[in-house]
Amino acid sequence: MNQRPTHYDRPAAREVRGEILRSRNTFWKPADLKLPPSTAQRLLAELVANEDLRHIRKGLYWRGIKTPLGMASPSPAMLAARFAGGRGIGPSGLSAANALRLSTQIPRRAEYAVVDRPPANSDVVRFVARSSRRGRAVHDLGPLDIAALEVLDGWDRLIEAGPNEAMTHLTRLIQSGTLNANRLARAGGTEPGSSRARLRYLLRSAGRQDLADEVPPPDSRTESKALTDLTVA
Repeated sequence: MNQRPTHYDRPAAREVRGEILRSRNTFWKPADLKLPPSTAQRLLAELVANEDLRHIRKGLYWRGIKTPLGMASPSPAMLAARFAGGRGIGPSGLSAANALRLSTQIPRRAEYAVVDRPPANSDVVRFVARSSRRGRAVHDLGPLDIAALEVLDGWDRLIEAGPNEAMTHLTRLIQSGTLNANRLARAGGTEPGSSRARLRYLLRSAGRQDLADEVPPPDSRTESKALTDLTVA
């Protein structure tokens, strides 16, 4: 008869189990466990079977809050940060509009923009590449700042409210400090032309002509079309 390996029940294994069970909202991977690889894998598999851990993808586990329906999942934002790492990560598409309260639509999979090579998508998170928009990482933009740039880029297809109402809302976010006007202006140089035109307009609307002047203007045709989209009813 096969017997359970005795090394699995060593005090070290029990100690690691306790450490995992005491954790909250934490990712775990086999390399985090100070155990022989085979013991670590058995321990993780047992914790998943007992619903004390959630298996996220190969080699990655999550210890959240245990509910009657099982282990609660990590938020899309936490998954995006874990999968992508680095700077310059923020909501994109409808996820960006929703984060800024410019849309009530929630995509089936959360969308996140990354300036580095995008990782593989998951059932929960989809990544879009923004490799040319390095200013987001260089100037350490926060997720909401990046969401604002993504909305300015996809303006006509993302906002749910009228354009005037949406711009007024973004203006208030600038004036309140929720969006970092200084960092947005500095990062604006690597954004597409239409985004730069809308960002300049937004900064002027917020009373920051000085910062609007820091954003390189696009060609006149691009600027005219972008600003028309801001004011169409």
